[in-house]
Formats: sequence, structure tokens, C-alpha cells
Amino acid sequence: MEKRWVIKDADEDKVNSLQQDLKVHPVVCKLLVQRGIYTYEAARKFFRPVLTDLYNPFLMKDMQKAIDRINTAIANNERILIYGDYDVDGTTSVALAYSFFYSIYKNIDYYIPDRYLEGYGISTKGIDHAKQTECSLVIALDCGIKAVDKIAYANTLGVDFIICDHHIPGDEVPAAFAVLDPHQKDCNYPYKELSGCGIGFKLIQAYAQHHQIAVENIIPYLDLVVVSIASDIVPITDENRVLAFFGIEQLNKNPRPGLKALIDISGYEGQLNISNIVFGLGPRINAAGRMDDANKAVRMLIAETVEMAKNGADVLHEKNVNRKEVDKMITGDALSMLHNDPDNDKYVSTVLCSNQWHKGVIGIVASRLIDHFYRPTILLTESEGMLYGSARSVKNFDIYEAIKACADLLEQFGGHMYAAGLSLKPENFVQFKQRFDDVVRANIKPWQLTPEIEIDAALNLKDITPTFNNIIKQFAPFGPQNMDPIFMSAQLLNNGRSRIVGDNHLKLGVKDNNRYNAEAIAFQKGAFFDAINNGARFDICYTIEENVYRDMKTIQLNVRDIKLN
Repeated sequence: MEKRWVIKDADEDKVNSLQQDLKVHPVVCKLLVQRGIYTYEAARKFFRPVLTDLYNPFLMKDMQKAIDRINTAIANNERILIYGDYDVDGTTSVALAYSFFYSIYKNIDYYIPDRYLEGYGISTKGIDHAKQTECSLVIALDCGIKAVDKIAYANTLGVDFIICDHHIPGDEVPAAFAVLDPHQKDCNYPYKELSGCGIGFKLIQAYAQHHQIAVENIIPYLDLVVVSIASDIVPITDENRVLAFFGIEQLNKNPRPGLKALIDISGYEGQLNISNIVFGLGPRINAAGRMDDANKAVRMLIAETVEMAKNGADVLHEKNVNRKEVDKMITGDALSMLHNDPDNDKYVSTVLCSNQWHKGVIGIVASRLIDHFYRPTILLTESEGMLYGSARSVKNFDIYEAIKACADLLEQFGGHMYAAGLSLKPENFVQFKQRFDDVVRANIKPWQLTPEIEIDAALNLKDITPTFNNIIKQFAPFGPQNMDPIFMSAQLLNNGRSRIVGDNHLKLGVKDNNRYNAEAIAFQKGAFFDAINNGARFDICYTIEENVYRDMKTIQLNVRDIKLN
């Protein structure tokens, strides 16, 4: 699939001013300005985060009420229930809150709803469980901001809720005892993009601050926070960057036993990064809730020894292997449906349904379909007489708002700009599919239907030095709104060392007009070899990485795309 290359702009005056202050390569300054960093002090905070950069948790609306209610519960020996969603963000949130409060108070339990029997968020069954087990306070994490009716029901039973959520509220906020969500219109918390587990961390930070517990005692929980930040794909900016920075440090130096067991079974050696979480740890944690029971993930995460955690990690690893098999089957099935549909090209969206698909995997498959048909995608499956769907979007298109425009056809929906969940009655499927496509067609720009590569800056080969690379490495942790910088170099030639390797990969030796050379790898780009080998000039866009071979480190360009001149 052909991709558009878009080179990002940056205010030249701000770049020049920053360069005068920092005395580094102008491209580095351009990268910083693109990230909203214009001064020496802002650059210091970016490259050298400190825990004191975290915001005061009591700036969040209802935080004092939440802490007061927890204090009352502990003083009166009330039973507390930690309630969370079944995905990575939810299970890490529950593990964090449960572990912290259990360390100071034992009359506490946790609850994860069943994906298939209860669905997303706060359920009637979960509330009934709280009542039956004499839990008078429920701390709900990564869910609840739209549970107006459920909270009203809990209130009739005398069960208080503290909602800790990061999703966008609806028109009405639930009448919980306290609601912690920076997205509330009347919440003045300075940073809005925390993960669900991030909100949970702010809660324990507030508790620690109120009770004068040293910050060193809550740092160990940051390994859970960074796993949630990476897996939930929230921006790694501002406060999230601080949390992720120290979370990665904790994960590498002294991870909790559950994560250590998971790291071991994943086969990781050396320093972990965000990518290792996204593609290794996160999917294994998620597999519990997708394929079976998310409580298994929580039990592993709260385990007190590696030995206790190992069995749990083994189970999650096996569940992930099963998930991959189901994922492959559904992907093949969905692609076949699209290829065999004579009307497929008429749509600007993809909406597919099958009662044979696994509910826990359709979100992953929706993302895979976008790699083949680049357009907003929803996959649905039937369960208990209802259709449940997962939605994924393309760049800069708000799929949540598109789904919201079809709200009258839906039973429930919620989510973000790029990912959402929904449910509807089977008899509304045909109408929903057409309505959703009409909404997408009316709001999407033609260019949004072509995949895009955003290029941070043009770069000469002579500038790709160990010193330059060392500075680029300090931009980590990488993630949304702080991605690994993508560079472009133009008018290159084969230097005679290019060849095809492995499964149609292209090992490139390149040179420019000034005879500067570089080594590169272009995965699945073997089709370009003949033209390049025959002397064609070409442009590449790439990230810079270190290639380690026989204990030798060399700089290598990881090519994202090639354009022949």
C-alpha cells in the first residue's frame, strides 16, 4: 500500500533561538520545537525528568473527597472493593490500587468483570457482589464515567463508589461519592491524558501525600503505570512522560515479581523499552481477559514472589499463544469477506459481523484490517442475543464521534478518538452499517484514507554520528506525540553492498552525492532491489537504531519506506 510522506514543520525562529541556548545540532532543536519545547528549562525537564515534576494530585476534582472517604472506610473497618476493567490498563490499575492499600489495610478485595457475561465497565453483577460481600466502598478504575444508571443502583444499596477513570464523560456524570476524571469540564487538573492506571497512581500519590508517606514508597508502583501507558497508547507527554520515564527505570531495575516472571517468559534480555511492553508484555496480560479470565492477570501482578508469579506468567503466555491462533483465523476470515464482497470498494469504512468470531480478539483484528484497507473499521460478533463490536480508526479521524452519531441505533458505546467499543441489537446491524459509513463519508477527508508517514526532518548522511544518535536516544521513552523520530534522506545510491536477505528483506548500503555512506535494513522491501542495484536514485525515510552483532554496536537505519526517483 502506497504511503504519503508528510514532512513536519517547525517554527524557524524558535528552532534558532533554542539552538543558541542548547548548542546542539539544529535538527535536534527542530525535534524539540515540534514537541512544544522552546526553552532551555523546558528541554531540561524533557531530557532530565524528576519526580517533583509530577502535579499535585489534589488539583484533580474530588480528590480530597476520595481521600476523606477512604480514610473513613479504614477508620471504621469497612470492607473495600477494588474494581477494574479486564484489559491491561484495568488489570494494572487494580493490581496497583489493591497492592498499595493492602499493604496498609487488609479488609480489602478486588473484582474484575467477566468480558462475556458482564461486558465492559461497572456491572449490576459486580455491584451485587460488592453488596453480598459487605463492601461498602468500591474504588472503580479505568471505567465508570458513563455508568450513571449503575451508580444510581449502587446508591440504593448503600454502596459508595469512587470512580477513577480517564475516558470522556457523557452528558451526565454518575452520582458517585467522588469522581476522578480530568476530562470533566469542571476539573482543572493541568494534564488530561493520564491512563486509567495513571489516575490510580494519582489516588495513591494523594493518599501518600495526605499521610506523609515518603515518595520512595510509591515509586515501585510505577512499573505497573508504564505498562498501562504503553499498552493503552496514551500520549507520552508532560506528566505521562515523567511516569513512563521512571516506570521504565523501575521495570528494568527492580520489577515486581509478576512482571519479572512475565519478562523472563517473554525472553527479553537487556534493557526494556516501550516497544517491548506494547508487543511483548501487554499482549500477554491482555490475553487473560481476551481468552479467559482477567483475574488471572491480576493474581500474577500482585504475586509477592517470582515463584508465585511464574505459574501465572506461564498461563498468560499460553493464553497469548491461543490468542494469536484465533487472531490469525479471524483475520483471514474477515479479509476473505472483504475480498469477496463486490460492493467493498463502495464503502469508506469497514463494518463486518460474524457470530463465529471471538469477542476478545476482534479489536486486534480490526487494527490488522486497517493495514489492508486503510479506513475506519468496526468488527462485531454475537453473544447472548446482542452484537458486540470493537472499533479502530485511521489517523486524525475521530471514530468515537462517528459512532456517537449512530447512538440511537446502539445499546451502549464508549471509547476514544482511535478506539471504541459498542453494542447493538442484531436487527439494527444493516442500518448501523450504512449510517456509520454515511457519517464517515461526510466527515473524513480524502487524504485520511491513504496511510501517512510523518517525517520529522530531512537529514544528511554525514550528520548520522554516534553523538547525534546518543542525543536521539534521550528522547525516549517513545510513544504517541513523542514517537521515535523519522528522518528522510534524498537522492541516495547503492554503494555496492545492497542485497536481499531473509524473507524478502533488503539490506542496504547507501551513499549520497558527497560519498557519505550508511548501512540500512528495509523489511519486506525486496521488490526495490533490482531498481536500486541497477543504479536508480532513491529517497528513504527511516529511524536510527543500534545494530548489535558479536558484541559490536553500529548505527543502522531502519527504513520505513522507499521512493524511487
